[in-house]
Amino acid sequence: MLRQIRTQKQHFNVLPQQIQLLKIFHLNTLELQRRIQEELNDNPLLEEEVDEEEKQQEESAKEEIKDYQDEEEYAYDDIPDYKLEHNNYLPENQAQLPFPEQQDFRRTLRHQMFIHLTNPKEIIIAEFLIDSLSEEGLLDQEASSIADDISFQNNIIVEAEEVERVRAKLQQIEPCGMGCRSIKEFLVFQLQRMDQTDCVKNAICLLNEHFNDLYHRNMEKIAAKIQISENELREVIRLVSTCKLKPFVESQSSTLSPRIVPDFIIAEDGNKLSISLYRQRSSTLFINQSLTKMLDKEEKTDKHTVQYLKSKLNSAQWFVDAIKQRESTMMKIMTEIVKFQADYFKDGDIRLLKPMILKNIAQTVGVDISTVSRITCNKYADTPFGMLLLKSLFSEGVENEQGELISNRVIQTAIEEVVKSEDKQAPYTDQQLVSILSLKGFDIARRTVSKYREHLQIPIAQRRTAWR
Repeated sequence: MLRQIRTQKQHFNVLPQQIQLLKIFHLNTLELQRRIQEELNDNPLLEEEVDEEEKQQEESAKEEIKDYQDEEEYAYDDIPDYKLEHNNYLPENQAQLPFPEQQDFRRTLRHQMFIHLTNPKEIIIAEFLIDSLSEEGLLDQEASSIADDISFQNNIIVEAEEVERVRAKLQQIEPCGMGCRSIKEFLVFQLQRMDQTDCVKNAICLLNEHFNDLYHRNMEKIAAKIQISENELREVIRLVSTCKLKPFVESQSSTLSPRIVPDFIIAEDGNKLSISLYRQRSSTLFINQSLTKMLDKEEKTDKHTVQYLKSKLNSAQWFVDAIKQRESTMMKIMTEIVKFQADYFKDGDIRLLKPMILKNIAQTVGVDISTVSRITCNKYADTPFGMLLLKSLFSEGVENEQGELISNRVIQTAIEEVVKSEDKQAPYTDQQLVSILSLKGFDIARRTVSKYREHLQIPIAQRRTAWR
């Protein structure tokens, strides 16, 4: 039997344009620049006005117009050909530095492998081992697993013993130690290549038999087991500390540090702080009027062309409005943040930072919490005291003895200062840190100190003991 039932439901639908707007809020300066460039390439109705500085740079980059040279003048020119060819590729009066060659230890290993190995089967195993190495030159897979993979891929039978034999040969090729399975094995490998003095033998024994005790810094226990004095143990540890931890470590010079472009600029203007965007993009975007005039002549224009132009026009207008809304919302939120943290922005002292959560700013500005999160995520502000990640300004509060809320960032800074000034031979435990922080006016529990210490990546007191 059929029945009709009337129900009432509420639905919350998010339009695709709203999702796109939230994504634009999330972009930083460099990401927004790429997003605008993509839109300019895709939408012929959207154009961007070039700044005067950019125009001057483009004009200076263009080649100067030279006078006409006839064939006779060109034929008897005294300028060597190599200089003319050079100028076709490189601008004049500009030094060109070569790009540094990236280190590739796998290519070095392959080049030496064909010199040291002649057996075709061993070469196949060695090539597979080289491809299986991590970026640090360590080998994570077991020999049996590697043997199975090689056998399956090459239709040959490979035993685990053969893999180990080739791995041992691979470790002797420069850079030495490639193929070690762990940091411990690589340290022992380096020590075995040294002159076997008593100190070196004790170091090998320390790593092979007491590595866990060394990791947990149980020095008295190690000295008793190896039966050496504390001074001799210090010499052994100093020897181990001179060894490399990984077979291959890419040099710092070859890695490019990421470029940080600020989204806001906060400057001192007398006794006040001025806030501005690093670059305002909405004022430079406009719609091509020559193409929009074609819409006024719909009768003379092809139907598909009119439909295409209308869709691109709506898209361009929405995109310009979205950029304007993004910049307006960013300025409102940043202004409220600076107002909330006025004392901190004047001096840059972390102790003046107030507890602040996303909800505090969202309620004052009149936006959703998710909007504040997207606007402050992965964005930086150039301040008088340096580059500042906006997310670092938000922190929970802890109540002190006077009943005032103090930012947990302030407490974390206090923990760092206490740990730096402690006696390295007798570092403070978490309970002792609680007592010291209590004298400074921070009444917090021991588990809170442990949480903040772990967040700061400070090891426990037993591992902070200095053995020098």
